[in-house]
Amino acid sequence: MIQYLIYMAVLLLIPLWAQMRVKSTYSKYAEVENSTGMTGAQTARKILDENGLYDVAVREVQGSLTDHYDPRDKTVNLSTDIYHGASIAGTAVAAHEVGHAIQDDKDYTFMRIRSSLVPVANLGSNLSYLLIIAGFIFGAMQLAILGVLFFAAAVLFQIVTLPVEFDASGRALKQIVTLGIVQEDERKGAKRVLSAAAMTYVAAALVSALELVRFILMIVMANNREN
Repeated sequence: MIQYLIYMAVLLLIPLWAQMRVKSTYSKYAEVENSTGMTGAQTARKILDENGLYDVAVREVQGSLTDHYDPRDKTVNLSTDIYHGASIAGTAVAAHEVGHAIQDDKDYTFMRIRSSLVPVANLGSNLSYLLIIAGFIFGAMQLAILGVLFFAAAVLFQIVTLPVEFDASGRALKQIVTLGIVQEDERKGAKRVLSAAAMTYVAAALVSALELVRFILMIVMANNREN
C-alpha cells in the first residue's frame, strides 16, 4: 500500500514540478523586454518571411499560453500576451511555434509520424482506461489487454512528440539569434524559456510510460493468479 501511495505521489509530482517550472520561468522572462522591441507577432512574421513561408498567417487567439501552430490551415496562432508583447519569453514562444511551421515546410519526419498517430492516440486516450477497468471488473483480460494496447499508442504519440518539440525549440533559438531578434546576452533567457516548456512534454511522456508499465504488470500478475 505504501509503495502504491509513493508511486501515485510521483505521478502527481512530476507534472506538477514541470508546470511550476515553466510558469515561473515564463513569468520571469515575460517581465524582461527584448532589446529590439519586436512583438511576438512581428517576431513570427519576420522568421516566416526569412524562411520563405509567406503563405503562413500569424493570428491572435484568446487565452494564456494557448500558442500553437495549426498545419491544417498553415497558421501560427499566438495568445494575446505573446502576440502583442515584446518580452524575451514572448519572443521565444512565438519563434517556437514558427519552428513547427518550418518543420511542416521541411517535411520533418517526426512531425509526419506524430500527425499519423493523432487518430489512434485520441482513441487510446479516450477508451484505454474504460477498457482496462472493464476488463478487470468483469475478469475479461482480453479487454484489458486491448485497453493497454490503445494506451500504448497514446504513449507512443507522446514519445514521438519529444523530438518534434525539442527540434522546434532548436530551430527557434537559431532563428532569433541569427536574425538579430535577440542579442547574445538575451539568448540565455530565451533558451531557459524553451527548455522549461520542453520539460512539460518530457514529464507527460514519463508519467504515461510509468502508467503503461503499471498496467502491463497488473495484467501479468492477474494472469499469474489465474494460472
